[in-house]
Amino acid sequence: MKNALLLLFLFFYITPSLYASNKQFYPANDSKIQYVGRVDFSNPLKPRMWASGSYVIAKFTGSSLTLNINDEVIYGSVHNYIEVKIDDKPSYRLQLKTKENKIEIAKDLKEGEHTVVICKNTEFENGYIEIVGFTCEQLLTPPALKSRKIEFIGDSITCGFGSDESQIKCGDKKTQWYDQHNAYSAYGPITARSLDAQYHLSSVSGIGLMRSCCDKKTIMPQVFDKINMAKNEIQWDFNRYQPDVVTVCLGQNDGVQDSTLFCDAYVKFAKTLRSYYPKAKLVFLTSPMADETLKTALVNYLAAVKAELNKQGEDNIGTYIFSKQSKNGCGSHPSLAEQQQIATELTAYLKKTMNW
Repeated sequence: MKNALLLLFLFFYITPSLYASNKQFYPANDSKIQYVGRVDFSNPLKPRMWASGSYVIAKFTGSSLTLNINDEVIYGSVHNYIEVKIDDKPSYRLQLKTKENKIEIAKDLKEGEHTVVICKNTEFENGYIEIVGFTCEQLLTPPALKSRKIEFIGDSITCGFGSDESQIKCGDKKTQWYDQHNAYSAYGPITARSLDAQYHLSSVSGIGLMRSCCDKKTIMPQVFDKINMAKNEIQWDFNRYQPDVVTVCLGQNDGVQDSTLFCDAYVKFAKTLRSYYPKAKLVFLTSPMADETLKTALVNYLAAVKAELNKQGEDNIGTYIFSKQSKNGCGSHPSLAEQQQIATELTAYLKKTMNW
């Protein structure tokens, strides 16, 4: 009887240990982990991502997955948000709580193969996140990244600012300016997923083409070549990502400007983009937040910019005018539903113009 009880004890004690031992830690530099975005690999064991919408893809086996992820905790109090998507399940949003985080991001899954996508929901101004690694039964080689590539250049609209009130409402007394950020569900990533494409978001809240708002000291042409656009630092290697199409959604923070000065600045920036991306289609967008006065001005500006570039022999360009103003989110920014509407319009345009 004693032997039977001992065997029973050993079974229940040892079996969970054996199960746990089947899991192993995979560091961030494992070749099976895919990174998309302007990622700083200076320390391969802790790749840093500042940009909204930067994302990581991993394929794994087992019923659970644990993520080790660091947060810069810039200013000692700002915590980034990330979006997590497992297989075809609805994605979910969570805020990092400490500088070093160990989070079981998937559990109680059916045994077998699974795919996870982890997206940075907050932006440059919220500091970096560092991927440290994953713990699971086994990492697998993921499918090749999508062959189509898009880059979305813009401001807070492109960042997904103020769109997601699912956890914290705009009017909540404890809300911070970044609490409703959701880059994963912004128009750019939605458009890219609809078109079966990779994406980069090169977007900063408050930034403009020739004039930024909110005491921001830089404009997009000054920081566009950097990995960390908030601090205008760490040179980006444009050979690492050559998009098929680049959209530019700037002008909301500039407001109505002298048309000659604005158009000259836009033409100059378009030429800069062409120097980085010789083969990409460049598409200039109006602002989805613009009121009628600004929208009219932007329509005229973009027509003049396109005409001037055509005159100079540049014909791989296009313009798109959004059909309506979107401002039902926090701070009169697009809501999640409006980000989806913006994406639906842009997807239809790009599908046609790119023959996708």
